Amino acid sequence: MRMPVANECGRAQVMEGAAVAVERVSFRYDHVPPDRRWTVEDVSFSIGFGEVLGIVGPNGSGKSSLLKLMAGLLRPASGAVFVEGRAVATLTPSDVAGILAVVPQEQPPLFPFSVAETVLMGRFPHRKRGWWNMGVGAETEADLVAVHQAMVETDVLALADRLLSDLSGGERQRVLIARALAQEPDILLLDEPTAFLDLSHQIDMCSLVQRLARERHLTVGLVTHDLNVASLLCDRVVMMREGTVRAIGTPAEILRQDILHDVYGCDVMIDRHPQTGRPRVTLPIQAPQDEHRIRAGT
Repeated sequence: MRMPVANECGRAQVMEGAAVAVERVSFRYDHVPPDRRWTVEDVSFSIGFGEVLGIVGPNGSGKSSLLKLMAGLLRPASGAVFVEGRAVATLTPSDVAGILAVVPQEQPPLFPFSVAETVLMGRFPHRKRGWWNMGVGAETEADLVAVHQAMVETDVLALADRLLSDLSGGERQRVLIARALAQEPDILLLDEPTAFLDLSHQIDMCSLVQRLARERHLTVGLVTHDLNVASLLCDRVVMMREGTVRAIGTPAEILRQDILHDVYGCDVMIDRHPQTGRPRVTLPIQAPQDEHRIRAGT
């Protein structure tokens, strides 16, 4: 069956005037032999202003690498990434940080910074040039207002004096989002925002992303392994496999049995979420019979 990718060459057509435009981008890490496949190959798509776009796919499909290319953290071998009409390759890191913010995958902190100090780091792109303006203590009134607002929006204000290393994974993830918001970006890129979180924190994180996109009018691009998170949060979804885009469309267009079988190589069950009506993906695993559970002593 024909996949919902826009043209005959298998590339999504890039909208003019998009917040983010990825145009025929290919990338391979230096340590990868040239006879191996590209990490990201001839990828094109766009994110409209105010849109929430999800990037999904199996392990090793190039999702996180693509996010880093969008953020200017990696340089494509060919093609280009544009943010608000400007080529990322022509911008300084400070210029990029003034437009977009990146929330990486949750990871243990390396240094004993407090929550407030961590969020304040999001203001560095707004500091005047010079080492004397970069340290804690050089913050302006505008910095303090932005940091306070970001901490209120992410519900971490009560944690301000605690060390980042003392927080739970869900709390740390909210702090990283607060740091990103302190940058006052137009575009927010998140890499696996719900990974390693328990159910309660996953719900909190999904609600937070939805609220921030709506109230701050943010353009959001997020990478996730969780197809149901993508279905609930995203306006459109980019489905990747082996570095290429296999399909682009709304959750209803993308989360179909035929597409998921083609990309993931397995059969799944699709029904509708009882509240939103959006597609819900379920693994077709047969539950153990009662006698098996009794025999096992459970």
